[in-house]
Amino acid sequence: MNETINSGADAVTAKIASVNDWRAVVLQQIRSLILSVDKDIEEDIKWRKPSNPTGVPVWSKAGMICTGEVYKDKVKLTFAYGAKFEDEHQLFNTGFAGNTRRAIDIKQQDTINEAHFCTLIRAAIRYNAAR
Repeated sequence: MNETINSGADAVTAKIASVNDWRAVVLQQIRSLILSVDKDIEEDIKWRKPSNPTGVPVWSKAGMICTGEVYKDKVKLTFAYGAKFEDEHQLFNTGFAGNTRRAIDIKQQDTINEAHFCTLIRAAIRYNAAR
């Protein structure tokens, strides 16, 4: 692990900087929206491995809210308990096979409805707090 990265926020910043294309812009936008919802949301990086040394950003409050994975053609936001709370604006567009997780795949041409996304983050926090 890089010794100069001393916090979860620093590690997420480094992850975003490592991407260098439209996916970095999307990931930074998502990060800003998530952090705007609640000042106590924590950032971290998990699942570092040789094929992904910068890992996967994770946002949490009272439990995991979501992860932000970078793929060749999309940014995937996986909500740890997305199937357990209401997605009133139907943002989830993948991950319906399971009983727990739900995800949002964001492709280059997609637009994020910021207000609806923040509503979803609040729902995830409420669910975590009630568990």
